[in-house]
Amino acid sequence: MLRRGLLGYLPVNIVQALAGFGSIVIFTRLLSPSDYGAYALAFSVTSLVYLACLTWIEAAMARFYVAENTDAGRADLQATLYRTFGVMMFAAPVICGVIVTVLPISIELKLAIAAGLASVVFRSLLKLAQERRRAAGEVRGFAVYDIVQTGAGFLIGTALAFAGIGAASPLAGAGAASAICLVWALPGELKVARRGAFERRRLIQYAAYGLPVSMSLMMSLALATTDRFVLVGYLNEAAVGAYHAGYSLSNRTLDVMFIWLGMAGQPACIAALERGGREALKKTATDQASMMILVALPASVGLMLVASPLAHIMVGPALADKAATVTPWIAVGAFLSGMTTYYFNTAFTLARRTRRLFIAIAIPAAANLVLVLALVPRYGLSGAMWATAASYAIGMASSIALAPKDILLPIPWATLAKAGAAAGAMALVVSRLPSSGGVGELLLKSTAGAVVYGLVTLMTDAGGARGLVLAALSTVRGRVLAMGH
Repeated sequence: MLRRGLLGYLPVNIVQALAGFGSIVIFTRLLSPSDYGAYALAFSVTSLVYLACLTWIEAAMARFYVAENTDAGRADLQATLYRTFGVMMFAAPVICGVIVTVLPISIELKLAIAAGLASVVFRSLLKLAQERRRAAGEVRGFAVYDIVQTGAGFLIGTALAFAGIGAASPLAGAGAASAICLVWALPGELKVARRGAFERRRLIQYAAYGLPVSMSLMMSLALATTDRFVLVGYLNEAAVGAYHAGYSLSNRTLDVMFIWLGMAGQPACIAALERGGREALKKTATDQASMMILVALPASVGLMLVASPLAHIMVGPALADKAATVTPWIAVGAFLSGMTTYYFNTAFTLARRTRRLFIAIAIPAAANLVLVLALVPRYGLSGAMWATAASYAIGMASSIALAPKDILLPIPWATLAKAGAAAGAMALVVSRLPSSGGVGELLLKSTAGAVVYGLVTLMTDAGGARGLVLAALSTVRGRVLAMGH
């Protein structure tokens, strides 16, 4: 199930990567530094509202759908969740009204927040339908809507930015694309929900599981965005824009990889536990962790090595220099964050110990607040990126220490050692190459790094790399032969 999911979700993550990098290239050029900073702040605010009000419903769908063995049970689940969503969705416009009318912030930021909160309802409703498809193993159904929403959201947002809408453009684009997708995605979901019945017992069960997940994600958001609010307090919105640009280069690169692996890994782990018990889970989890290390560790090291040419190519001239200094440290934090969020924290959801998950995430969030307040006033952007990397290291340690003892996810130490050695060899070679700047330097270093890492990985057979390559080649060969016939 894991490998089938990895192949099925690959196009989704390719589109997400293109849109993610494209948004950095486009919006750092079409928006002024202050508008880009306002967009970053508005995104953080609307994400907080989304996590507080709606994410717990999506989490319940993802966790409990597989456990339902009958059509009637699944219908009752969907009826309960969709009717609950119908009530919770009204929180967004209320919060929007309070923010827009009360807070003493710029009109550009108010408009961006309003656009983000309006889009949250459509995006979350689409995500609820997607989570049902992902839990059911309907990879194609999930992938199609995600690709259309991501691609169309980027294109609409770009068009709005060209039209001079400003900081609200990316958020409004994402909401409009989600609304379009819902025209096709929602009717079938509601048809099933109408056959079921709202059950208060189910709602209590889902809330007991999902609300701690939402609170945990809010802590994760605080961990990821506290630095921006402190930066705007001590510096200005332009500094936030530069920091967000450099942060996004690393975070989006690693996040796309982890989301791809998590899309396939989390349902596979849930299915393994529900159907095969802890032994089946151990094997699936080991495969997932090995794949994450093999893919994300070299990407993190690579971002550190090519931060300067990458930033000057991807980010607008007004933000590029400062963004390049942020990227290497955030690459470290993004790797630690991805392993924690998409692997180690899965133990809490598998064991349904989501209250303990909140504690595991609250610890690094609190540490981040203390570190940011201590370092940013003195060191500015550098203080923010140091605090972020240190906080994610604390987060990984707390998640491992607090993990449920009955579901301990394995750490593939052999894979980590071999992949680390390969990444070290890659860094040694790339660091000796000339720094000529521009596309030439980026291509030279990224190609050389990929070749060195690939060769060392195959030589040491890190994480069963040889078997993975042979299996991939066999799959491609089979498809080519099938097309020939």
